[in-house]
Amino acid sequence: MPVENYEPVIGLEVHCELKTATKLFCGCPTTFGSDANTQVCPVCLGLPGTLPVMNKKAVEYAVKIGLALNCQIAKYSKMDRKNYYYPDLPKAYQVSQYDKPLNFGGHLDIITKDGTKRIGVTRAHLEEDAGKLIHAGGKAGRLDSSDYSLADYNRGGIPLVEIVSEPDIRSADEAYAYLTSLKSILLYIDVSDCNMEEGSLRCDANVSIRPKGTEKFGTRTEIKNMNSFKFVKQAIEYEIKRQAALLDKGERVVQESRLWDVTENKTKTMRSKEEAHDYRYFPEPDLVPIILPESYVQDIRKSLPELPSAKRARFVSQYGLSDYDGGVLTSEQELAAWFEEGAKQTKNAKAFSNWMMGDMAAKMKEQDKELKDLKFDQKKLCELVELIDAGTINSKQAKEVFAEMFDLGVSPAEVVKSRGMAQVSDPKAIEGAVDKVLAENPAVVADYKGGKQGVIGFLVGKVMQATQGKANPKLVNEILKKKLDS
Repeated sequence: MPVENYEPVIGLEVHCELKTATKLFCGCPTTFGSDANTQVCPVCLGLPGTLPVMNKKAVEYAVKIGLALNCQIAKYSKMDRKNYYYPDLPKAYQVSQYDKPLNFGGHLDIITKDGTKRIGVTRAHLEEDAGKLIHAGGKAGRLDSSDYSLADYNRGGIPLVEIVSEPDIRSADEAYAYLTSLKSILLYIDVSDCNMEEGSLRCDANVSIRPKGTEKFGTRTEIKNMNSFKFVKQAIEYEIKRQAALLDKGERVVQESRLWDVTENKTKTMRSKEEAHDYRYFPEPDLVPIILPESYVQDIRKSLPELPSAKRARFVSQYGLSDYDGGVLTSEQELAAWFEEGAKQTKNAKAFSNWMMGDMAAKMKEQDKELKDLKFDQKKLCELVELIDAGTINSKQAKEVFAEMFDLGVSPAEVVKSRGMAQVSDPKAIEGAVDKVLAENPAVVADYKGGKQGVIGFLVGKVMQATQGKANPKLVNEILKKKLDS
């Protein structure tokens, strides 16, 4: 069957490192980029006789995440030991949450091409991160005597929240929308820097396919540790096609973990998962349960800022924006604040937003600038909008004025004045130019009278040329049409 005849079933697991000053169970700092193994202590290394102590701020941040994702917050939860041996885990177990997670039963609404879709959030639980292995030696993936790995335990013990979605995602585009929405929320509530290059945000994708119209899930594969949303999208798209090709040949999909190879743009086998690994979970004996009074949860709820979805809905209602525009402008908190400050200063918030998302965004990308780097403020952009709305300059002139304002930070009104760009809106002055152009182009006038109404564009261009581009185009069109039709 063509790949279009299969329905993908996708679930995402996102690991979000929390921006606490210290680790989850000890006082070691969480600063990124320090020399290897300089931010460790007996507690996070799991040395005998040490006792962990829960980081209060980590619990607060985890509850914030749960509330922002519309989860139920457990009044009683506990930490568990997840037992497995791997060199990046010095204790040979990870402290996580198993059967009683802190947050559960939530959802996240995403914007798709077909409208809004709700993606379920199974759980968002608190756990400690593992260390990091740096692999070296060997050739072409083969082990030999020159192979070795270095272990950096600085990251071990950093608090993170694992956010597990329901298998409600049906395409790579939906997965991308879910991830970008989730990242936006995490940044709004200020619990993580979400820096994927530094590992603060990591994603695993569970992907399976089934023939359209069927209910039974297919065999899933897990794509591990992708460090950009672009790679997540590409990996899911590849994996869907790979699984469809296998089924079409009468072969079966093997349940396994796979890695995304960015050089070959394909997923590759990492390890088989035909049998579920037994992690031998049991309650962490060195930590007391997490018991949260309702007043504690409500205090955190009151501290939450206006979240992206609510802000988007308000922008659409209050400023007359489209859902798309509202989504773009609320994707980042700083961008939303910049827009709203300007929208309060103008009568035409829609035009203001168009300039922000159009010329302003293009020039910022071209020159690799951020909002803090801009040489102009919202007041000057509002001034440009007002000059256009008043008919003082036309849209072509406005682009020239904006370019000068962007590069030099000058006032749009000053640019218009110094360059003599003020648009001519005097009907008598325009009428004189129109009469001259009509007199000089009798053949074109005859063509118009003969039914070729498209030639009016040529005549408009001639009038604009005669007025050095200063004539109000709308008035030019109206006067020309009136004279030609009389």
